[in-house]
Amino acid sequence: MKIIKIFILFILTFPLFNCVVMEKIGKTLDGSDLKFKTVSVYKASGKEKNQQEMKIFVVEKKDKEKSIIITLENFPMIKLLGSFPGENGVFFLTAFEFLAGSVHGWNEYTMELMGTGILKFEDAAILKIEDIEPVQITKGRVQRYDTRITGNDALSALRNRRERILAVTEWMKSLRLEKEKKFDDFEKFWQPVLLPETVSKKNRPNGWIQDADQFEKADGIRWNISYTERTFSEELWPIRNSGTLLRDWEEASGWIYLEYEWKNIVELLSKETIFTKIK
Repeated sequence: MKIIKIFILFILTFPLFNCVVMEKIGKTLDGSDLKFKTVSVYKASGKEKNQQEMKIFVVEKKDKEKSIIITLENFPMIKLLGSFPGENGVFFLTAFEFLAGSVHGWNEYTMELMGTGILKFEDAAILKIEDIEPVQITKGRVQRYDTRITGNDALSALRNRRERILAVTEWMKSLRLEKEKKFDDFEKFWQPVLLPETVSKKNRPNGWIQDADQFEKADGIRWNISYTERTFSEELWPIRNSGTLLRDWEEASGWIYLEYEWKNIVELLSKETIFTKIK
């Protein structure tokens, strides 16, 4: 517990603590960095427009059973896990692991997947995923300041948060607003739309406040409930007006970004991609 408290104090001192560092610390805390030995690494550089760097890690357990891990440059908070391909190149995606932090702690979970693809190791590696569908969060942990939530309590909290995130990202995508795909740009673009009360006046949307607007205080913030009703789908009204959306944004904006971009991730992986062996 002492180590955890020191860690939380550290991230509170450094608000820009990113999810790559979080991932490494998370591994040290839970011992997951000892599960696999890396056998080889393949890289696709993403030189074409709108592409990104991807890597395939061939890993091996102590019993010599091999599997693969796929990582994406723009989404360092996730790792896609899959079986090692058979002779015909067919492999199965089994899960992805998520770990991302904020100044408040972190969310960590494993999402079961249903997916198949083709992966052939020749002079280079050739990858194409034919199908991928998230199923359910099967395990996870939540860290809030110096409190760690585990077991069924964590599962319930994570699954409920995912349902809220799916609802808000579905609404966000329905607006078809111009936006940037990098995470930092995503945050800058969407926070004033979702939570104008939390940004400076100059960054708030034009007309976000109107005469006779009504306000309701929750979590120390006076929420413009009239803006909520003008702007959001009805199912999101209680989530925003209660401050729950703010907590989700503060504690899990990386997760919101992931769900918002999930369709683009699937499209990226569905294209045949050639990887060069680098290790």
